[in-house]
Amino acid sequence: MYKPKDSSKSPRFCGTRTFMRLEPIRTTEDVDFIVAGVPFDTAASNRTGQRLGPQHIRNFSVLLRPYNPDQDINIFDYCSGVDYGDIDVIPGNIHRTYENIEAELDTILEKRITPILMGGDHSISLGHLRAFAKKYGPVALVHFDSHGDTWDNYYGEKYMHGTPFRRAVEEGLLDVAHSIQVGMRGPLYGPEDIEDAKDLGFEVITMKEVRKIGFDNVMKRIHERVGDKPVFVSYDIDFLDPAYAPGTGTPEVGGPTSYEGLEFVRGLDGLNLVGFDLVEVLPSYDSGEITAVAASSIIYEMITLIALKKRNEHLQQSGISPYSTGQLSRSNDR
Repeated sequence: MYKPKDSSKSPRFCGTRTFMRLEPIRTTEDVDFIVAGVPFDTAASNRTGQRLGPQHIRNFSVLLRPYNPDQDINIFDYCSGVDYGDIDVIPGNIHRTYENIEAELDTILEKRITPILMGGDHSISLGHLRAFAKKYGPVALVHFDSHGDTWDNYYGEKYMHGTPFRRAVEEGLLDVAHSIQVGMRGPLYGPEDIEDAKDLGFEVITMKEVRKIGFDNVMKRIHERVGDKPVFVSYDIDFLDPAYAPGTGTPEVGGPTSYEGLEFVRGLDGLNLVGFDLVEVLPSYDSGEITAVAASSIIYEMITLIALKKRNEHLQQSGISPYSTGQLSRSNDR
């Protein structure tokens, strides 16, 4: 069983920087999840430096502790995980980088380990989805972002951080009938920037609609849309309002608070979650490490979802309904 170092016994400033002080071991044995970096930013269209995002997140994550009071669970009572290090990327070569991502994830997914991947710009999600589709077939996507990332091209280039989900649909990697995008906002080139995503088959909930219908209705629509399909969660940090996440390449005002951003992840409990990524953290614009705080906490909630799933599986194998113990999932509390 792999778990973080105890920071009440070992100071946080000691040792190698890993996510949440997890053991830095490149292993697929005796682990339920891995946290890995994908430090690629060649496909960013504006500010660059997202390649430094994974280590920036790790640096702040040492403050995280194993008990999650909002979900009432000690994570490492139920799951084991390591910091897997970074996947080797090829700066300037997105296609060889995709090959490296797929090869690394193939090994991890073969063991049914749940990867949590830290970007890097959003182009890397296409590599992630290629690996997941090989294992699970087309997967459902829950996508939190201020942009749909379904453009056909940027500067005539088909593989940029604004195009991964169009390419994923074209390649048959996504079950679009069970996929949903949440949080889109900001100035566009035209109405087709939203309509194109819908034409591809996505359900789209813009930030304006999120505010209109409220959190509970958004989560209800996510759960109804996804159903019991294997689902990959892609979380662009610019989903948050830049007041709460200034360290990103293409910020858009009018987004969720950091608390709301965490609640959207917590509300995914009960879905058939098979993998996650969090992308577009850009340290050079991160005043006071505000974005690192948010990003590390969001990943912490992703790990918590894995622990909750393992706990429910353990209870069911013991012949106990998780609901008879008072440990209701958030999805069943709506």
